[in-house]
Amino acid sequence: MCKCIFDGVIALLGLLVVSPLFLLVAPIIKLDSPGPVFYRAERIGKDGVPFHLYKFRSMVADADRRGPGITAEGDRRVTRVGAFLRRTKLDELPQLINVLKGEMSLVGPRPEDPRYVARYTPEQRQVLAVRPGITSAASLAYRHEEQLLSGEDWETIYRTKVLPDKLATDLAYLEQRTLGSDLKLILRTIAAVFD
Repeated sequence: MCKCIFDGVIALLGLLVVSPLFLLVAPIIKLDSPGPVFYRAERIGKDGVPFHLYKFRSMVADADRRGPGITAEGDRRVTRVGAFLRRTKLDELPQLINVLKGEMSLVGPRPEDPRYVARYTPEQRQVLAVRPGITSAASLAYRHEEQLLSGEDWETIYRTKVLPDKLATDLAYLEQRTLGSDLKLILRTIAAVFD
């Protein structure tokens, strides 16, 4: 219960602090390309329950119908403003709303697309025992994931190398997780934005 309260308080404070940024980013997204400001992606949460993850839209409005659920390097669906939002991770800020709704935590395994969760092994499915997070040990390790996913066979690389390694990293983190380690991970994530 303590973690839920901590997450909720920090998410609420975070939304208050970044609300001016929301007011700045929203019209820039609208001016850059037609479509909504936010993108709602279907993801799998705690106990395998699907939910809609919020992001600032960084791709063309119908990107999910034009290609895969993962973005590879040089993906033409990414807008000009979207490239900046993705590089700085500002596109992730609306997930504070998911935290307030209790669908996500500040720290936890990143929520995955249902198509990939369907392929999890029984061991990998253990990540679904906790609420997914805005940041995780694996998301920091793979901060520049799109650069690894290049060439014609990028999806195979994601399924066979990147995703299994991310899941193993998050499972290892969950075994030793404390409130202190979560706080360190949050601070490392904030620092990485300015890296």
